[in-house]
Parts: sequence; structure tokens; C-alpha cells
Amino acid sequence: MTAARPNVLWITTHDINPHIGAYAGTYPGAEYAVTPHLDRLASEGVRFDNAFAAAPICAPSRSAIMTGCHPAAIGTMHMRTKAVPPPGVRLFSEYFREAGYYVTNNSFTDFQVPVPVSAFDDCSDTAHWRDRPSPEPPFFAAFHGLITHESQIYLDDDAFAERTRHVRDEDRHDPAKAPLPPYYPDTEVFRKAWARYHDLITEMDHWAGTLLAQLEEDGLAENTIVVFWSDHGLGMPRGKRWANDSGLHEPLIIRWPGHLEPGTSTDALVHLMDLAPSMLAACALDVPEHMHAVPFLDADGALDESTNDYLFAGRDRMGELEDMTRSVRDRRYRYIRHYHPDRSPMQHCDYPDQLWTWREMRRIGSIEAGQRARGLPRSALTPLQRSLIAPNKPVEELYDLTADPHEEHNLAGTPGAAETLRRFREALHDWQSRYGDLGFLPEDELLERWRPGGVWQRTPPPVVERDATGELTAHATEGAVVVWTDDPPSGRPDGAGPGLPDMGSSGEAIGAPPADGRHWRLLTPAHPPPQDRRTWLRAVRLGHLPSDDVEAPAAPRPNPERPPPRCR
Repeated sequence: MTAARPNVLWITTHDINPHIGAYAGTYPGAEYAVTPHLDRLASEGVRFDNAFAAAPICAPSRSAIMTGCHPAAIGTMHMRTKAVPPPGVRLFSEYFREAGYYVTNNSFTDFQVPVPVSAFDDCSDTAHWRDRPSPEPPFFAAFHGLITHESQIYLDDDAFAERTRHVRDEDRHDPAKAPLPPYYPDTEVFRKAWARYHDLITEMDHWAGTLLAQLEEDGLAENTIVVFWSDHGLGMPRGKRWANDSGLHEPLIIRWPGHLEPGTSTDALVHLMDLAPSMLAACALDVPEHMHAVPFLDADGALDESTNDYLFAGRDRMGELEDMTRSVRDRRYRYIRHYHPDRSPMQHCDYPDQLWTWREMRRIGSIEAGQRARGLPRSALTPLQRSLIAPNKPVEELYDLTADPHEEHNLAGTPGAAETLRRFREALHDWQSRYGDLGFLPEDELLERWRPGGVWQRTPPPVVERDATGELTAHATEGAVVVWTDDPPSGRPDGAGPGLPDMGSSGEAIGAPPADGRHWRLLTPAHPPPQDRRTWLRAVRLGHLPSDDVEAPAAPRPNPERPPPRCR
């Protein structure tokens, strides 16, 4: 590793579209935003105008970003699950650790797998690049803000005021001026939610600004790749949980001083999951062959704008809501294929059904039912708005985003669309044939394949050896990596080999790494175990329980009465 390798700082948020001031004139409604820090970041870097999530909901989207693989191909497409990806699939942060980077995550995970201890040097609420043991190693530091999560829109007034305490009065968004998209009814509920959504974005912008300021204070900005992104669309109907542009279109801004031209933009088609190989390539690290994603950036800062002809996404089970949709995007069109057209696009789902905007859509739908009961035509919603709560949906949708940025007019079945439909159907079929689509498999059958009888599989322990010089080597089974620690077992059950995760806790539900009080390191040439004391080793693999510990005693001390071996 050389000192020239850049640091990487990820600033990520939840549940927003490109409603950032830097996207004004490019993304509908971005003019309403107040985001001075992110606008400055964009002026110093590259704004990506066609960046899209792999899924319109958190955990499947983040699983794609962290593995560089399509969720439907590795089993991470259902919200929420604990998948067993194919052997060889790893969280890409491990490759940075293997290269000697100090890797932190503060602190949200939700990657659809229990996060192994091999993934990060520190995954906690206090994780920070400033905690490196020394200034020499480069860092990869990810910060995941929850400020803009959909739940925050619907806080009571006092809690919301506290949550947005850094938003100045003059920067508050006026509900009367909210530029509601046409698929929302113009009601007080939606105007208030839209204004609050933007206030939260402004609060998040303040948080992002503190991280950027810390980077400047530490003198690290010039050699750090800064990446800002969100995981999927806004937390309102037809945003999050919908495979439309409003559910998948994301802000993506990258600054790399001296490499990327400041104040530029690109219309390159980019999966957010392309970030995994792009960060590896930019830092001159090898991109694993198993990744489906492709790098759009290299170590010289060259931006490849032709990596994808199409972008793919999917919507599958979300909580108790059972559905399956696939979506394909090029620079102009979005194609959507529904595999359960007999089901409503807004089926009952316990959590979002408690949110104001979902309740408001159902309330107005009830008003229209009352109109019908009186023998009157429906008039409370437009046909577009009504389609959100309709009892069914079309088999196919096709939208021309150039002419129709809000996807108001479904072109599927219209004269002149046949050739475009054929092209997208073929692209979807080719993608499913190339990678496989586990969404067609009943989920219970998939779980049985992963864990027969519901039993979690434990990774076999590594085979550990010391050679004549005392150097320690260890070998794991396919798909597993070896970690080591010199912290002795704590006496807790997970100290000698963790058991079944406690899925009742929120941390375990989102796959947070186990907190056993021991610092685990990847076994690599950069981090060999010490020879002068006992160490413990484990094998870990995604979707499996870690192996039992294998204890390696300290290497025997040389016999002072025996002459050292001669070099030959």
C-alpha cells in the first residue's frame, strides 16, 4: 500500500429523491430545497443526474450497495430477511480492510445479512476516521444519517421542532409553496408532509456540513473521495416501496480534488451498487469477479459514462405485503413489469399504513366510495392519484421520462410503443437469464434451502497451523474468511462461538455485528496475529453463524542454548 491511496468518506441518508438545490432545473421540484453544504459539495465535484437504487426500500437497496450484487440474484430482495448469498459474496468493506484501510461504519447497517465482525474495524455510534490507531493508514468511513427517514416526517410538532433545530426560521419550507407532484392530492396533510420532508433535508444538510468541516479541520479534504447518496425515494406513497422513478431516482454527488472536474454533471446511467466496485477501482484495489456492478471510476479519476445501457431494480415482499415487480430504466424510458397485477399498488402494510400520507390517501378513497354509494361520479382524486390505491395495477407500465418526468402517462399498449416495449421486455429477460431471479421462488422454499428445518448453519472452524518460524496460517472453507483477536473470551455465550441472533432486538433485526467486547481483525499479511501471546481465530461467512473459536498458543520461544539456523 502506498501513501498515495485516497481516503473515502461516505455521507449517506435515507428516503429522499434528488431534492437538493444542486439539482434545480434537473430534477422536478429541486428548486424548493435549501441545502447550502451539499450544493457546495456539488460545485466542487460531479453531480450524477441518472443514479438509481436497486430497490425502492432500504435493506434490499443497501445490500446491493454493500455487495455489488443484484438483490434478486443473491436472495436479498425481500424486506426484511437474513439471506445466505452464494459463496464468495462478501461485504465490499472487507476488501478495504485487507488492503490496510481503517474501515468504519457509523452505524446503521440493514444489509439483509447479519454483519460479520470481518466487515469493519468499528461499527458503532462513535465510529470515526479520527479513531485510527495512527495517521498513516488511509480510511474508509461511512456515516449513515437517519434524519430524513420517513418516520421523522410524522413526528408530533414538538419532536419535529427538536429534530430540525438547526433549520433557521428563514429556511423553513412554506407548505403553501410546496410543489406537490401531480400524483398527490392537494390537501393540508400532503402540503405539511412535503414541507417537513424538505425541512428534514435541510437539517440533514447541516449534519453533512459538520462532517465536511471535520474533514477540512483534519487537513484531509484534498486526498479524500467524498460521496453523498440516499438509498431510495421519499417516504410517501408512490415514492418509497414503488418501482417508479420517484421510488428509485437518487442524488449522487462525488468530490475528488485533483481528479474529478469541479462543478460538472453527468447523465451516465449508474446503479448505486456500482459504488462498490467504483470505490475499489478508484483506490487501485482489485474488483472481485463475482460483483454484478461495474466501476464508473478508476484510480486516475477517469469517469466512464458508458458502463450501463440499462439499470435494473425490483420490488418484492415488504413486511407482510407480498408482491413482485421488476423495473428497467435507460436514459429516456422506464419500463415496469408487475407479476401480481391483481394486487393493489398500495396493499395493506402495517407500518406505512400508520403514516399520515398513507392514511390520507385511504381517507380520500373512502370519500370516493361514499360518492359512489350516493350514485355520484368520483371526484375527490384524479385518475392518476386514484391509481395509487386502485385494487389492481397494469401488467406493464412504460414512461417517457423526457416528456413525462412525473410518469403520468402510461404508454404501454399505446400506438407506437410496441418496439420500445419489445426492447425493454428483452432487456429484462436477458438480465434475469444472466443473473437468475430468486423472486420467482417461494420464500419459504428459499429459506429451507438456506436453513433446512430453520436451523442456522455454522461456519466450519478454520484449520490453523504454525510453521517452524512461528508464523501462523489459517484456512477456511469456501466463501468464508478468517478473523483473529488477542482479546480472550469474555465468558459470554458468544465469546466462544455466537449462537442464533436475537431477532427480537432492533440491532439484530438490521443485522448489526455482535458486540462481544473483542476486537476482531481480518487475517491478512498486513495484520498477522502476534507470535508472543495467545490468539483466537474464527471463520465467518455471510448468512452463517461464525465458527467456534480456535485458540492458537504463543509461538515457542527460541532455545537460547541452540544456535540459530543458518541461512542458505
